[in-house]
Amino acid sequence: MDAIQHEERPTDRHGDEHGDGWLQTVRELSTAEVSDALDYFRLPGSALGIEPITGTPTLFGPAFTVSFVPVDVASPGTVGDFLDDIPAGAVAVLDNGGRLDCTVWGGIMSRLAAHRGVAGTVIHGVCRDTAQADAAGYPLYARGRFMRTGKDRVQVSAVGQPVSLGDVRVVLGDYVLADADGVVVIPRSHAPRVIERALRTRDIEQRILDAALAGMALGEARRQFGYHVLQRAGH
Repeated sequence: MDAIQHEERPTDRHGDEHGDGWLQTVRELSTAEVSDALDYFRLPGSALGIEPITGTPTLFGPAFTVSFVPVDVASPGTVGDFLDDIPAGAVAVLDNGGRLDCTVWGGIMSRLAAHRGVAGTVIHGVCRDTAQADAAGYPLYARGRFMRTGKDRVQVSAVGQPVSLGDVRVVLGDYVLADADGVVVIPRSHAPRVIERALRTRDIEQRILDAALAGMALGEARRQFGYHVLQRAGH
């Protein structure tokens, strides 16, 4: 098969050009707020079917992308050596085509990734050894858990190339945000305006809540602050 393709590592292109405060603000947003902002700009980004499996319930960081293909029996490749290339603070985004019959992430990788400061792992597929990930407090998001190894079943086909989480395309350096409700991907090129919109949504929803707690009817508060059109472009 062709040689594994690499692009520059996230540490080479992910300088914090927005500032530490901006990144901290993103970490404090919920996936629901970001999902509404993505809807406003008609951008895909909400990864269906990928749920929290282990570890702390939130994660945020730039995507480090890895894709897998069925094993080439003539010249089989590896399934996990890419871990050495993931920088601290990045999110490993693994595309195993949504397969549920074999894993591409296990206990050694969870413990080593946690030790090296990797932000977490998101898998379009399944993981295993989840007790070890839990013990390390390492965030894993996937379509599920299953014990069977991916060795001799799949192999890495590309590192640093675009991958998919279902119908969501993920490019090296896109921002990945996850919480108890699931995973959203913020395209890097759209990140400032998406985050600005998400913050506005948060502010308006807080105003609605404050008004309702002060005695206003919920329906009236929603009408007054435009709740029903928050995610509609042009509003």
